[in-house]
Amino acid sequence: MTTRRELIEAVGARYRGAGRDQKKEILDEFVKVTGFHRKHAIRVLKESPRLKSGEPRQRARIYDEAVRQALTILWEAADRICGKRLQQVIAGLVDAMERHGHLRLDAAVRESLLSMSAATMDRLLTNVRGMAKQGRRRTMINTPLRKSIAVRTFGDWNDPCPGFFWC
Repeated sequence: MTTRRELIEAVGARYRGAGRDQKKEILDEFVKVTGFHRKHAIRVLKESPRLKSGEPRQRARIYDEAVRQALTILWEAADRICGKRLQQVIAGLVDAMERHGHLRLDAAVRESLLSMSAATMDRLLTNVRGMAKQGRRRTMINTPLRKSIAVRTFGDWNDPCPGFFWC
């Protein structure tokens, strides 16, 4: 398997950089050597080199920390609304906050905020939402004060039946 993988990497780099006629020749040679089916050989050679096992893929980050901080400020100013609604009001909100001096943004940060999708806004705000979320406040039902206050329910009124008359 290691020999096959090395061969795929070596021939694949040559195959991806070659022209149409050269690709045919490289493919014929590769099929003879490996015994692969022609269509499978095309798929294998077109793939980019894989990462080593256990190595995570790293994607380039589009939005940096400055964009995340600006988004958090805008989200707080908009009273923590959801991403779909925030996307609709973000252009006016950025203009108003910059006009009144509450926010100063670079052109690149401003452009990325205005072009960001609602789902991306929600995704970037997940950490902030988790920290900002307050848990439910539960009052203890069996406190001494509550026990000392008599509450009348429908069953303990002891009212006379309809039609009752005192003599």
